[in-house]
Amino acid sequence: MIKIAVVGSSSMDLVVTSTKRPIAGETVLGDSFVTVPGGKGANQAVAAARLGAEVTMIGCVGDDFYGEIILENLKNNGVYTNFVEPVPGEVSGTAHITLAEGDNSIIVVKGANDSITPEYVQKAVKVIEETDIVLVQQEIPEETVEYLAELCEKLGKRLLLNPAPARKISEHVIQRSAFITPNEHEFEILFNGRDRSEVLAEYPNKLFITEGKDGVRYFDGKQERVVPSFVVEAVDTTGAGDTFNAAFAVAVAEGKGFEECLLFANRAASISVTKFGAQGGMPTREEVEGSFES
Repeated sequence: MIKIAVVGSSSMDLVVTSTKRPIAGETVLGDSFVTVPGGKGANQAVAAARLGAEVTMIGCVGDDFYGEIILENLKNNGVYTNFVEPVPGEVSGTAHITLAEGDNSIIVVKGANDSITPEYVQKAVKVIEETDIVLVQQEIPEETVEYLAELCEKLGKRLLLNPAPARKISEHVIQRSAFITPNEHEFEILFNGRDRSEVLAEYPNKLFITEGKDGVRYFDGKQERVVPSFVVEAVDTTGAGDTFNAAFAVAVAEGKGFEECLLFANRAASISVTKFGAQGGMPTREEVEGSFES
């Protein structure tokens, strides 16, 4: 079984559904409200575990009721939580999600996720040494992402950086990452609005731009390619990107070619949007492989 380490955020998602997204100063009536475990790191850990990987989560929660629920949910999904610690006196991270007009809008409050420092990650070096690939996102401190990139380079471990939420990242983090997976908005921020094809050619088989229903774009060393997505009826797009990243990491760790990795990841992400909640629709390995056969 392949081993994956996820360094990242855990949170409680507070989800409102509505037929209309309010503009500034406007109040609208919602249709429903639920709380479900989330956070980009935890989402990717759960998705990878459902796809058959042995997954260790490295992160923090608050010493509150939400923290207890988040930890229990990770364990119930087969994720190892020896390196997910409650932070005394701190609240768990939360994501405030509005589902309306066929898409989502999200505000993240990091809470205990700011306690995922380089010193905290150092406690899990042994786990990282034994892993096949490491996943990280940007709901944790910037200096921790920098440290993790250096650590993975030192240990000879592949790092998949999902640069979300979007913020500038240093060139040495880009160079030390094996894979970088921005969406179109994140790409614009990361690369200052530079020409897409030009940037892709600079990072062959490293930079993968996710374009939602249009698929994933990358440069294979010879030409620019787009691996198409799958047409489904979307119920909730929250967590689709996290599912994609987890599935891509699983497929890469298993030694698949990039085209096969991206098809696998696209299919997993497509299935994930057919149910409610970031983790609610994340598929099992059998569901993804069965969809290829149907």
